[in-house]
Amino acid sequence: MVVGTIIGASIFVQPSEVTGHVPSVVGIFAAWSLAGLLTLCGSVIAAELASAFPRTGGVYVFLKEAYSPALGFLWGWAMFWTMHTGIIAAIAMVFARYVAFFLPMGTVALRGVAIGAVLLLSAINYVGVRQGSTLQTSFTLVKLIAIATVIALGFAMGPRVVVPPAPATSIDLRGLLLAVAAGLFAFGGWHMVTYAAGETIDPQRTIPRALATGTIVVTLCYVLLNAAYLHVLPLATVVSSSRVAADAADAVLGGGGAAVMSALVVFSSFGALSGIVLAGPRAYLSMAEDGLLFRWAAEVHPRFRTPHRAITLQAMWAAVLIATGSYRVLVARVIYTEWIFFALMALGLLTLRRRAAYAPAYRAPLFPVLPVIFATISLLVVVNQIAAQPFDSAVGLLLVLAGWPIYQMWLRRTVGSPPSRVLTHAD
Repeated sequence: MVVGTIIGASIFVQPSEVTGHVPSVVGIFAAWSLAGLLTLCGSVIAAELASAFPRTGGVYVFLKEAYSPALGFLWGWAMFWTMHTGIIAAIAMVFARYVAFFLPMGTVALRGVAIGAVLLLSAINYVGVRQGSTLQTSFTLVKLIAIATVIALGFAMGPRVVVPPAPATSIDLRGLLLAVAAGLFAFGGWHMVTYAAGETIDPQRTIPRALATGTIVVTLCYVLLNAAYLHVLPLATVVSSSRVAADAADAVLGGGGAAVMSALVVFSSFGALSGIVLAGPRAYLSMAEDGLLFRWAAEVHPRFRTPHRAITLQAMWAAVLIATGSYRVLVARVIYTEWIFFALMALGLLTLRRRAAYAPAYRAPLFPVLPVIFATISLLVVVNQIAAQPFDSAVGLLLVLAGWPIYQMWLRRTVGSPPSRVLTHAD
């Protein structure tokens, strides 16, 4: 799930943006390696928190336990209305656009295909977590085999491009930070496996292993893919290309390369979408069980043992975002705000370690240096984004903070009946 959720469509287009900020071989590998290292730091922090709180809900649970239900609510609020459903809509549209390479279609049909993909995957996850996880595993295995094949063909058959080493002065700190931020976009979703902790066998051991191993595998894939791109394409082409993976495939296979890469993107984006659709409803279920969402959203299907109402809500809102096209604005303006929550999650670990009752089964190494470094770099990513796009960033932050008065009003509601059922692995 970690590997399949992270590797979507971004790695097939994002290298051009990274390379544009650090146009040198050393800078490119430094940016991707640092993005992977930062993701690994976040992963081991999330792994400790998941081992301490092995409950369904992930980051929502961590923020609620480290700080207060209010902060957990703001994360869930941003997840449902913008961050998570917006990413579902965006990836679904990427999937549809690459399907259109083989079956040309207009805008309405594109949106119909995207909505159809979301509904299909939601239906699969509706009828059982085993079905959803089996689909995720199958797509991830085939995806990794395909990526390994692309890398092998690039080095074995592609023309060798000799790139002179760039001087050390060509890499500036601001450019490297922007490149790392662009690379982090391709690592998005690393935390989502923690949402299903309550349904995981031996989560205290399984989730830390999954997070660490999955992040390392993804980083290795990304570095090798970039090496393959640079092996067959001039650096200037990598910078200017809007479809660097397809251009690299064309250089190796000729005119049919674009079709091969389009098929890989279709497969990869569908697999990533599967994991994201599976993860989100677990957070909404946990919120509903805590009384921070309508109680009926916590209901577990009596036959399938899945959070069927939360899955349905997510699918409906994602379909609305696709149909209206509003996901573009939401994702562009709000996605950076998740790094504020990640920084708070890391700093929350400092608070939790001082509590006598805190007893994680796994402890992140290099404490307290690791969470402090992770939080600092996460906030640098946020500050960099605000400096680059102040208006959009301010609007995005206001959209997230709009959840605060909603939370205050929610507290004044009459508490309903207790949650119907807690979802666990025993189900």
